[in-house]
Amino acid sequence: MNEEKDWYGPDSATFGDRLAGAREAAGMTQAELARRLGVKKTTIADWENDLSEPRANRLSMMAGLVNVSIMWLLTGEGEGMDAPVGEGEGGMELSTAVAELRAIRGEMRVCAERAARLEKKMRLMLEQKN
Repeated sequence: MNEEKDWYGPDSATFGDRLAGAREAAGMTQAELARRLGVKKTTIADWENDLSEPRANRLSMMAGLVNVSIMWLLTGEGEGMDAPVGEGEGGMELSTAVAELRAIRGEMRVCAERAARLEKKMRLMLEQKN
């Protein structure tokens, strides 16, 4: 496997990472991409921070605007971008650290959802008790 695939691959990057990288490579700000897609700048920020995901129609338009394939945006595979210029051996260490951080953030999101479900269940139990 080559370094270019590793940088934006599913183990190293999220959809938001790939979107941000492709947008920057296309020379667009979040505000410019938002305007061209007909969404708010905060929507782009949420997508890039993996807080929400675009619908299929926006995804298709976005891929065309940033000149990458939909599959690459979603998975890191297919026609996309090369690794950032200047990323040498230290870049692979950074890539590994970013992947680990993303994994931790995903695990935290799952734990937060579990905690919210448990809290709701306990609240219902308390209401039934009273």
